[in-house]
Amino acid sequence: MEDIKRLRVHEIYESIQGESTFAGLPCAFVRLSRCNLRCRWCDTPQAFEGGVEMSRADVLDKVLSLRTPLVELTGGEPLLQAGAIPLLAELCDAGRTVLLETSGERDISEVDPRVHRIVDFKAPGSGESSRNRWTNVELLTKRDEVKLVLADRVDYEWAKQVIKEHRLVDRVNTILLSCVWGELDPKDLVRWVLEDKMPVRVQIQAHKVIWGADVEGV
Repeated sequence: MEDIKRLRVHEIYESIQGESTFAGLPCAFVRLSRCNLRCRWCDTPQAFEGGVEMSRADVLDKVLSLRTPLVELTGGEPLLQAGAIPLLAELCDAGRTVLLETSGERDISEVDPRVHRIVDFKAPGSGESSRNRWTNVELLTKRDEVKLVLADRVDYEWAKQVIKEHRLVDRVNTILLSCVWGELDPKDLVRWVLEDKMPVRVQIQAHKVIWGADVEGV
């Protein structure tokens, strides 16, 4: 059985939040190692493996020492590690606003209800859309956000269908549409959204605009 008191960590750092409705706010990031998906356009393959093993207590202390009101647990895929669930609760207990960035493949039912879950369902262009766990939709609340990363018009049409079929507008706080960096022009996505009167938030990855697409720890 996996030790829930230890975590394999890729990096812990302070930056601004680059995505979601919290974009622009100072944020402490805990990026855990390991991912079970291989999205074609993944921008953090360095977190697939490796990392440093730390006690959960040390991770918590490090994050709290950064003194940011906002914290995000990300990856890799953070919910692959059993210790992620109690860490999220401990961060909430410490008075932080806590975000979880997770794929649509992992079961989110055990995540502390105080956490803002940002669930990234995978579009066809990722190569991993068959892995989406659609039962997660029933667990989403108005505290949560759904993120759909799109590579082209085919992905956009898929997103429209998903939003309608699963009544996401009624279920979640915000639906985030993102462009695969360097593939889908944001101007095209904005045009489609305006033409279709889509009830979504178009977002760009602000951290990449500020520091560049390949810089880590920002």
